[in-house]
Amino acid sequence: SWIGSWSTRSATFSSDFLRRTDSGRSSRLDRPNEGLPMYSMVDCYNDMGQLGHDYGSKHLPMDGVELDHVTKVIAHHPRYLEHYFNTQNFVMHCDGPLPFEYRSYIAIMAASRHKCTYLVNLYEKEFLLQGGDRSWLKGLEYIPAKLRAISDINKILAHRPWLLNKEHIERLTKGQNSWSLAEVVHAIVLLAHFHSLSSFVFSCGLTQELDTSSQKIENNNIVVLQKTELEQPIGQEALGQLQPAPPQGTEVTVDALMQRMKKLSEKSTECCTESELSTRFKNVEMQAAELPAASSTRSDGQAEVPQQIGRFVDDPNFTYQDFARRGAENIPQTFRIQDYSWDDHGYSLVNRLYNDVGFYLDEKFRAAYNLTYYTIAGRTNVDTSKFRRAIWNYIQCIYGIRHDDYDYGEVNQLLDRSLKMFIKTACCFPERITKPDYDSVLVELQHSEKVHVNLMILEARNQAELLYALREIMRYMT
Repeated sequence: SWIGSWSTRSATFSSDFLRRTDSGRSSRLDRPNEGLPMYSMVDCYNDMGQLGHDYGSKHLPMDGVELDHVTKVIAHHPRYLEHYFNTQNFVMHCDGPLPFEYRSYIAIMAASRHKCTYLVNLYEKEFLLQGGDRSWLKGLEYIPAKLRAISDINKILAHRPWLLNKEHIERLTKGQNSWSLAEVVHAIVLLAHFHSLSSFVFSCGLTQELDTSSQKIENNNIVVLQKTELEQPIGQEALGQLQPAPPQGTEVTVDALMQRMKKLSEKSTECCTESELSTRFKNVEMQAAELPAASSTRSDGQAEVPQQIGRFVDDPNFTYQDFARRGAENIPQTFRIQDYSWDDHGYSLVNRLYNDVGFYLDEKFRAAYNLTYYTIAGRTNVDTSKFRRAIWNYIQCIYGIRHDDYDYGEVNQLLDRSLKMFIKTACCFPERITKPDYDSVLVELQHSEKVHVNLMILEARNQAELLYALREIMRYMT
């Protein structure tokens, strides 16, 4: 895998990307241009207007590094890719609270919740490269009791993070095989990362990479990528031969979307009262709950888990349930960003318990949220910040999180039903995504632009899981 090749190289420069400012935040350092190759970039659309056209001076030192399919696809967006590399290298290969074999095994456990054989295979190999005990790969009953204790939090974070409470944290930190808080935070960062990365793998339709000697596993989901030669340039070929279908049905056209974004940008939200904003959020939240995700292929509603995956999964029938269901009792309380946010609370807490990881996560979140090319579907000089924010906030709304200063009425104006269904499936049941699902959304956009949307799904979901977990750690500590 690229991780094994990359770790020996990235450890020497990853710290050079960041420096701390007076506010305690990290800022990116420009690196010398000489001697470093530039990976090709395809046209993608703009969002949030913060990162611009300065790619000519930003180079990625990846010459000679073997790239897996995930990395090849992310490489369509080099500015984000460097933060993805930095973060993954830091949590998997740099000094930290957890042993290296624990880290790879936690990645396997996290990916297994979504039946992501691609990542399971990748990290089984990584686990063995780290000197892990091969018997652990037989299943959860063969691993140390301490490591197995994280399984419950893995299950909850993957599917219903609002059910996590401080008692889950307390049970881990007490008893004979107790975890330190630093170890808990490291594990939670890994779980959230690989849950959301599973969403990305399925929503982009990545195939599995197996050695010819490895066991062949049937994949009934979308196959967008075909096996490519490592020397093939990173470009549209990395996404296979799938071409966008023509617009059909009631999907909003790009031109109509641009007009709506322009009108919303010119509109003042000062007329909206707190009560109106709250009502609009509840409406979108309820609509999201009533919107079906892609259907399972099983008629009995039971979770079908491949044998290779099942040995790493406890309680396979524990899956996502809508946060807010009409008529349901005991609807969980909405998670309000004004009460607990990444910027004001989560960032500092995670940094305090796991040194510097907050810097890497923060850079990655911001890179995904602010990525911009000022183009969409061939149109130039386009500000799609409204569209971007609608996608990000809708994803977190699915998990019961409300951004209090946001008008959720914009979600229904900018995101059509097919895109909402795709987002919900990618977040909650990514293993169900099929080629028709991929074809039916954002049909006018290039594949690289769809990858951009999938990166937003990855990071918004990742942040949502971390917010729930870090809030409960804070409650446990106080």
